[in-house]
Amino acid sequence: MDGSPTPTYRVNELTPDPAVSFDPKVVKDYVTYAHRIANRGLVNSSVGGMVIRVPHPNHLDGVCYAKPQGISLEEVEDGDLVITDIPYGRILAGERATTVGHQMNREILRLRPDINSVIHLHHDEMIAFMAAGYDKIRSFSLTYGYLMQKPAHYLPASVNVEDDVGPIKTFIQDTNCIIMKRHGFTVLGRSVSEAYHRTCVLVSEIKRNIIVEMLCAANGKTAEDVTEEEMAYMATHGDQVMYPQLIRKKG
Repeated sequence: MDGSPTPTYRVNELTPDPAVSFDPKVVKDYVTYAHRIANRGLVNSSVGGMVIRVPHPNHLDGVCYAKPQGISLEEVEDGDLVITDIPYGRILAGERATTVGHQMNREILRLRPDINSVIHLHHDEMIAFMAAGYDKIRSFSLTYGYLMQKPAHYLPASVNVEDDVGPIKTFIQDTNCIIMKRHGFTVLGRSVSEAYHRTCVLVSEIKRNIIVEMLCAANGKTAEDVTEEEMAYMATHGDQVMYPQLIRKKG
């Protein structure tokens, strides 16, 4: 704290809040989905991360569950997690420091109150696909558009929003997926389940892109991808198709 009327805190500053405690259900969800991601072969070493936001009466933006530095998503267990606030990244529960990528995740949550989970992975096939000279992931399926619901935003290799979160505010309202060249991808969801399924459908679409390119190179044909008009329709009708029970409940 710097003594100013509005307190400020350092990232990873230990400021235990007695009003903040670990919810066993959220902890279980975190570990369950972290291991599901790893079981799909999407985790490399200790890199990548995931956060879950939960509401809290004392914290306007809610609080954020995250894994600490040095623990992989495939190894994380119940006792490993920490809880941070969202504006500053101070540690409210737990003791270990978070990763540099947690600053990006917190900024996304701060700017997108509709989002409650973020998954960031260093995906081999995506990095390889972009390194091979492709600048866009095309859609060849219906599931991608209906589930992702916003177009992906592409960042050049020279921009790393883990180190500098400033650029995030310029595009984050218009996307649920950030493609980071030579780095990986970041997927947003209204729940950890949605973030996970959006991650899965993105990974599948990347795989389809690679297969389609190989087949077209072999047979001389031109790939037929989903049009922009079709993608726009799927974006606006995604909840009706993917979550009809929620639409009925709202009605």
